[in-house]
Amino acid sequence: MPVDTNAPPTGGGTLSDALGQGLDPGSEVIASGPPDLGGIFRLPRAAWAWALFQGVRDPYVVVVGIYIFAPYFATTVVGDPVRGQQIVANISTIQGLILSLSAPLLGAAVNRMGPRKPGLALCVGLMVPMIAALWFVHPGPGGLSVLVTSLMLGTIGALLVYTDLLHNALLSAVTPPQQAPVASGLAYSLLNAISTAILVAVLWAFVLPGKVAWPFIPPAPLFGLNVAAHEPERIVGPIIAVLLALGSVPVFLLAPDAARTGVRLRDALVEGAKELVATVKVLRGERNITLFLASRMIYTDGKTALLAFSGLYAKGVMHWHVLEMLAFGILLSIFAVVGGFVGAGLDLVLGPRRAVMLEVAGSLTCVVLATGMSPHAILYVIPWDSAAHPALWNGPMFRTLPEVLYLCIGFGTAIFVTAAYSSSRMLLVRLAPPEKLGSFFGLYALSGTATMWLGALMVGIFTALWHTQEAGFAAIAGLLTLGGLGMTLVRGGDPLPRRPG
Repeated sequence: MPVDTNAPPTGGGTLSDALGQGLDPGSEVIASGPPDLGGIFRLPRAAWAWALFQGVRDPYVVVVGIYIFAPYFATTVVGDPVRGQQIVANISTIQGLILSLSAPLLGAAVNRMGPRKPGLALCVGLMVPMIAALWFVHPGPGGLSVLVTSLMLGTIGALLVYTDLLHNALLSAVTPPQQAPVASGLAYSLLNAISTAILVAVLWAFVLPGKVAWPFIPPAPLFGLNVAAHEPERIVGPIIAVLLALGSVPVFLLAPDAARTGVRLRDALVEGAKELVATVKVLRGERNITLFLASRMIYTDGKTALLAFSGLYAKGVMHWHVLEMLAFGILLSIFAVVGGFVGAGLDLVLGPRRAVMLEVAGSLTCVVLATGMSPHAILYVIPWDSAAHPALWNGPMFRTLPEVLYLCIGFGTAIFVTAAYSSSRMLLVRLAPPEKLGSFFGLYALSGTATMWLGALMVGIFTALWHTQEAGFAAIAGLLTLGGLGMTLVRGGDPLPRRPG
């Protein structure tokens, strides 16, 4: 599944990222798709170190936050998938509220604060032991409580956003402006590659052993991990903690830091607040782009919630275990790559405005279809008795028709959500006046953080009122619908005329 760096828990897009320092405001944000290989090999070592940091930090979101640990926490540790979904929603809501107030202000102030690496080191130093401590989260005596685990997950999520602010602010120091998009593309490539590698490694080393007799699979889980004690789900915390600790070293050793400015934190925050106000004032008289940013804010909240809760939903409703969840994450990550190319193609054929509308509608359709699936029903109304139907194949997972259909719906979700992220950025480029592009990218980033709590809040409320996970996903459908309707009022972003010949 894709990771949107403008949304929690990853939390990338910030004013420091958009407005930059000595960098074309749109260059790093516009960069999407695979980076130029020749450009990669010309990057300085500092830029490689900068990209590697994102590559070892953000797998936490994919492996812990979406597919493996969070679903395990919500269903096994909490003990009730519905209550677990509500708890995770509450964690995300509180975290989002804190970040919506602090992240834009800190992002606007970070360029005035001098060196970034001390703050980055502090955040990493706090995150590593907390991520490693996820190993001790298990039901029964001796395990960390639900409350303590919730506080840890919320704190780690906030620290991820703050590291992203500081990390993005180092980009202009590690590479020339013309190579910044290449470094950014490399960072996203490393993120996806490392996340997929972790999922595959856990599947190969700890989950498939003992379940299949394939020659390339170990006969038993490595290091004696106990599947019954949910140790494969818990081990991902220490794995990512070690990866983050070791992978962070190059950026601290090789990346140059900003010079000291002598500006105190308090003064930087005050000046940053003034910059925020000035940036928002750019919207005066820009009704069309205001409609787009407002619509994007709403449907992005829906997409963010869809990403954050997809793993919880699959585990709680489809009753998938770690084997299925690992395979689910690997396959959806592959289809997310396809989504980037689909978004680019739709932009060219339909124009980015119609592409966004189609992609949001596709995401909405996938949500509606997914909520109609369960091990005992297909699309709400078709009953399914697995005992009365033979398995579709003799493999270790996804053996029933409802499971295969749900998996296919997940493929569609990965494609449409990724494509919508890509097309939304391109639409901003097409709608914003060139002379104001930097300011509008600041607003674009701000709109991705201002209501980052809304989707989780709605999921939590709907789940609590109706006591089902499906009700929580109905809230996501509502946000996507509202954002899609708003896009019908936006004008512009039509296909570019084709060049003759």
